[in-house]
Amino acid sequence: MGIDAKARYFSRFSSAEQLQELLNSAPANGEPQLILGGGSNILFTRDFNGIVLKNEISGIHIVKEDDDYVYVKAGAGENWHSLVHHCIEQNLAGLENLSLIPGNVGASPMQNIGAYGVEIKDVFEELEAFHIYDKQVQRFTTADCAFGYRESVFKRKYKGQFVILSVTYRLSKKPVFYTAYGAIQQELDAMGVQQLSIRAVSQAVMNIRTSKLPDPVKIGNAGSFFKNPSVEKSFFEQLKGQFPNIVAYPNADGSIKLAAGWLIEQCGWKGVRHGDAGCHEKQALVLVNYGHASGQDIYNLSEEIVQSVQQKFGVELEREVNII
Repeated sequence: MGIDAKARYFSRFSSAEQLQELLNSAPANGEPQLILGGGSNILFTRDFNGIVLKNEISGIHIVKEDDDYVYVKAGAGENWHSLVHHCIEQNLAGLENLSLIPGNVGASPMQNIGAYGVEIKDVFEELEAFHIYDKQVQRFTTADCAFGYRESVFKRKYKGQFVILSVTYRLSKKPVFYTAYGAIQQELDAMGVQQLSIRAVSQAVMNIRTSKLPDPVKIGNAGSFFKNPSVEKSFFEQLKGQFPNIVAYPNADGSIKLAAGWLIEQCGWKGVRHGDAGCHEKQALVLVNYGHASGQDIYNLSEEIVQSVQQKFGVELEREVNII
């Protein structure tokens, strides 16, 4: 988000052993702790009066393979898009729809990142995590992680208790292409793609993302600031009666997922700017820092958006970004 915030203490670690040493050190005892990955999904509304530990565990290697799959293990500190690119270069399928998502590998299972019809849970095998209090490394399977929409046990039940060290992904030797979601097929057609490949799908996703979303290097943002809310089908029918053009998608459990960006845009927020805090002109779901906005400025804008959507539609938006 490009926010000016300071930590009382800051250090980096590149192994579980270094992490344990830091957690046993004097500043870590009794001080608030924050484990930082790429920092792409965090909004600091104030300075952090504690110790920030940045995860820089690296490494990408194959741990096993069978007739259908290759299992790739990556350090939690690896850049996410670099891992996606690496796997595409190795002709391993499964991550191509998740191209150009900012952040690091460790965050991918934490909030079950997803885009264009694919989520981490679809390719997840296992992860290793360090328990901050027990000082033990534990393995988590898909069932252990209890993945949901941008959810896992690490965001709720075990929040602040574990540090993810590595993640293993189950990638396919025989790609299954997901091109129906969003504008992927349309972009592939525009690219003149004759023969579908994971490289082509990845490039289409990157083209779409760069056309719709601002580059955080150039303008501070955390991508989608809000989750797409889900409502009961009966309530959705009421909304559709009032707003015939409402954008929505069916969930597997029978509920209906509403497009948060559409809700926000209908409330008149797209392109609105309060000082240096604004709602992006091309994508209402993205809040941006045009230069010198404080974290509190961004948060206040998000609160106004939440209240207006609640008032107009009776739907409560939930922030996808972590607020500190």
